[in-house]
Amino acid sequence: MRECISVHVGQAGVQIGNACWELFCLEHGIQADGTFGAQASKINDDNSFTTFFSETDNGKHVPRAVMVDLEPTVVDEVRAGTYRQLFHPEQLITGKEDAANNYARGHYTVGKESIDLVLDRIRKLTDACSGLQGFLIFHSFGGGTGSGFTSLLMERLSLDYGKKSKLEFAIYPAPQVSTAVVEPYNSILTTHTTLEHSDCAFMVDNEAIYDICRRNLDIERPTYTNLNRLISQIVSSITASLRFDGALNVDLTEFQTNLVPYPRIHFPLVTYAPIISAEKAYHEQLSVAEITSSCFEPHSQMVKCDPRHGKYMACCMLYRGDVVPKDVNVAIAAIKTKRTIQFVDWCPTGFKLFTLGRETSLNLLTAQLRETSDLGGHQLQAPHCGARRGPSQSPASCVHAEQHHGHRRGLGTPGPQV
Repeated sequence: MRECISVHVGQAGVQIGNACWELFCLEHGIQADGTFGAQASKINDDNSFTTFFSETDNGKHVPRAVMVDLEPTVVDEVRAGTYRQLFHPEQLITGKEDAANNYARGHYTVGKESIDLVLDRIRKLTDACSGLQGFLIFHSFGGGTGSGFTSLLMERLSLDYGKKSKLEFAIYPAPQVSTAVVEPYNSILTTHTTLEHSDCAFMVDNEAIYDICRRNLDIERPTYTNLNRLISQIVSSITASLRFDGALNVDLTEFQTNLVPYPRIHFPLVTYAPIISAEKAYHEQLSVAEITSSCFEPHSQMVKCDPRHGKYMACCMLYRGDVVPKDVNVAIAAIKTKRTIQFVDWCPTGFKLFTLGRETSLNLLTAQLRETSDLGGHQLQAPHCGARRGPSQSPASCVHAEQHHGHRRGLGTPGPQV
């Protein structure tokens, strides 16, 4: 089995991780205590989900994840939350004082006191793997722990696990949504330090996510809960080929192969479609061509930039749900005919396509999201998104389109429906 270990660093990393594992459990039919639900056998027709979960002798499924923060407040929310029984207590690591939005404290002083403990916990997880693929690292660029401690951790991971892939899910500072004046300094310092230690970094900025929530989901005042659960949908789509049986990006190294033209240029631009509120989802039926076209519009992007002013070096498209390959090919042919998407000369037709026909899991997920919504009276722990984000012009594109069998997921209401 090709296992992946997730490392969630700092407030943003932990709170996004909380939302992601909540969604992973729903997608795989795993309950809050780690046991399989009644429908799990219909979803997990193979053991691909064990890339993210390990199974104990008594049938409990434990995330292959470590959550670390230099102060305990955020991790304590996980320890006391709905999914407190899901995580191994030793994999929730906290210090006594935070980095105070200071890269140097996270990297050189306070962070140095915790790094050996974190690496020891990661080493225990790797020892339980039969064929470790690599690491998924969730953090912010603007926070002290997210920037400083993450860069220290990635340096040490490169030293201890040199040949293993390291993928980042990074929250980048945005000028309109900022919580600390020193975020640009932290971002520059951590980008410089981690550039040689990261194989691929998927960027998200809160400003773009805020705009999507307001425009597409009709949420007047988006909360960090809304942002996090939307981000978790993107993370779920990117990692779906690792957790379900598929043909493309089934290995972490394939992300680098498909999306990274040069080692230092490893910041793909993520877009996601359709993003529709729960109310509208029942009254709209988008075609594959419309979904594909919207993936190349700036309003579907997770960062604030306009790629139409440049050229693409690579493009990887993932379709989830009841999608006919013929419709996908027709949609891509139409995009190529319009020539609105320009590729560099040395890669004129760089589309990588992948369909993941998991209608059972997606339909079950839709039903479970409704059953457990806050409006239905079941209060879920609300994960929050910590830090603070901004634009990133990136040359490659990682695009995700979703069309679900029968009905689409809504992403707009309070509660688990983002």
